[in-house]
Amino acid sequence: MLEAIIEGQASPEQMADLAKGRLREKRDELVKALEGRVKAHHRFLLTELLCQIDSLEETIARFDQEIAEHCHPFEDAVVLLDTIPGVARATAEAIVAEIGTDMNRFPSADHLAAWAGVAPGNNESAGKRYSGKTRKGNKPLGAALNQAAHAASRTKNTYLSAQYHRLAAKRGRKKAIVAVMHSILVMSYHIIQRKEPYRELGGNYFDQRRPEITAKRLVKRLENLGYVVSLQQTSAVVVG
Repeated sequence: MLEAIIEGQASPEQMADLAKGRLREKRDELVKALEGRVKAHHRFLLTELLCQIDSLEETIARFDQEIAEHCHPFEDAVVLLDTIPGVARATAEAIVAEIGTDMNRFPSADHLAAWAGVAPGNNESAGKRYSGKTRKGNKPLGAALNQAAHAASRTKNTYLSAQYHRLAAKRGRKKAIVAVMHSILVMSYHIIQRKEPYRELGGNYFDQRRPEITAKRLVKRLENLGYVVSLQQTSAVVVG
């Protein structure tokens, strides 16, 4: 559409027809937005801006190629990490770049999480509660994990999504995201160490782990709405 504006040979209706994806649903609004007079200096500025975007995209492509070449020796680990919900290839590359593939450097997954700064500190001692904030850790790794955690929270029927929504309701969104970041890093540790892909536990994992507590919680919610609830188990509950 911007190129059509620069060329100045298309009507607002024709330019609106160039929309793609969900933007096509707003065609009438686009037609109104594209109406107006575009002068020579507007076209000049748009041309310069598009040239800058093209230049940046070319630079990004060169960086992507360079990163891919450096990641080639670690391709197996990158592919395995890419199986975690919310972790795209770029995030997997960032994780491998920061923690490597030799997990013997860390005594345990918890040590790795502490080093990365995504493990909440001990926030209670002798009955006193202290801050549960995480300490500063590896910033590039933290940024990659944060992006992956937000993506994972939006996935459907996954363990990580269920973990996020369960904790967000109790402790708030920020703490829930940190918990998901921690889980993704712990998963990465074991996946790299075992050389096995991610195995999904399912979105109902927490409900199945302790079904009696889940049932009690749901009954209480119904009673709060004014219902009288009588439970009868139809079959044995099997927890995987």
